[in-house]
Amino acid sequence: MPELSQDLIGCAGIVERGDPDRFRAAMAAPVAARPVLFAIYAFNVEVSRAPWMTQESIIAEMRLQWWRDALDEIAQGGTVRRHEVVTPLAGMLDAEGAALLDSLIVARQWDIYRDPFEDDAHLTDYLEKTSGNLMLAAARALGAVEASVIMDAGYAAGVANWLRAIPALEDAGRIPLLDGRPEGIRALAETGLRRLRAARVGRSGVSAAARPALLAAWQADSVLRRAVAHPERAAQGGLESSPIRSSLTLLGRSIAGRW
Repeated sequence: MPELSQDLIGCAGIVERGDPDRFRAAMAAPVAARPVLFAIYAFNVEVSRAPWMTQESIIAEMRLQWWRDALDEIAQGGTVRRHEVVTPLAGMLDAEGAALLDSLIVARQWDIYRDPFEDDAHLTDYLEKTSGNLMLAAARALGAVEASVIMDAGYAAGVANWLRAIPALEDAGRIPLLDGRPEGIRALAETGLRRLRAARVGRSGVSAAARPALLAAWQADSVLRRAVAHPERAAQGGLESSPIRSSLTLLGRSIAGRW
């Protein structure tokens, strides 16, 4: 593996500690793709945890605004602040990529407060902006893509991760679902599966260079199928695959280049 800069080594460490699943996906990707994935996933770790690091909403808003300002500097193409994550990120993103991640930050403002989602459209927008935009920014930074295919896959991965996170979100006083009944969980998982199938149908719209960004969705299929079959398990954290099965799935998809 080519030597990484100290910043990228730092980014890899941030992802390994803060988002082990995406770290595993990045390590399963081709060597050339890893710097892009480490930088973008490290950004996501820093942004996603900002709302949870304080009880003061104004401080959380300020932390998110700091990242928005950094992305604006990247989008403008001028001088970018020196920072362990921002500096390498600036070398990975164009203006459109920065805009995608800016929308992700705006969506993350929901995490600061304890209000429920307004309606189904609000939850869908949140999942598309957080999971979908992240995947699309990573894919675009790697190669040519059809955005709709990535957004479908990103949404599916977002639903799967959201359902896995229900116990932690409820313990933190959040209201993660509009309909927490088994019927509501099953319906959300079925929507995720439909969009994952649509993404697979359109996989020709994703260049070989961009495909490593899709490895982050390696658990989506099994989690969503489990949620459809046993929606009552979501509240108890019972949607996880066994570590061995999960590792084998990732290995197989990495070797085959499919998702």
